Amino acid sequence: MSLSEAEVHWRSFLESLQERGLYGVQCITSDDHKGIQAALRARFPGTRWQRCQFHLQQNAQAYVPKQELKRPVATDLRAIFHATDRREADERLARTVDKYRKTAPKLADWMERTISEGLTVFDLPETHRRRLRTTNVLERLNREIKRRTRVATLFPNEASLLRLVTAMVAEVSDEWEIGRAYLVMESE
Repeated sequence: MSLSEAEVHWRSFLESLQERGLYGVQCITSDDHKGIQAALRARFPGTRWQRCQFHLQQNAQAYVPKQELKRPVATDLRAIFHATDRREADERLARTVDKYRKTAPKLADWMERTISEGLTVFDLPETHRRRLRTTNVLERLNREIKRRTRVATLFPNEASLLRLVTAMVAEVSDEWEIGRAYLVMESE
């Protein structure tokens, strides 16, 4: 548990994962909090970073100047993210930037600077791309943790909260390890 998403808190969290044996990380998917980015660079230097495509789609809408452009922009971004490879994604991005250069110049500039952060996943095996392109699975887990901890509403101490959350996360881990695997690593 941390007070904020500042670098110091993320760095401490990542360090605790490494102390418990996390190693060999090849790609980290997250949103765009500056704190997590700085902590990732410090604790996992050289590891690829994938910005969550879902959050990129949401962020893009802030740069769309007219309501009637919102749906076409979302469609164009999905087409970029669903390309078959990085070359195709880059080509679609260039065409999309050109398409909006006159009608939505701030959007075009933002896309040109930012969308490539969501294309790192194309450097990974194709079988991993669907799972690692967003933080959706983590957000679902966080919603479930919030739902279950709201039932108790008050915990006598931090240890009791951690026991409940740890049991939930261990259950998910078992499911991924024994049941339906989240990522099948043999395909690499």
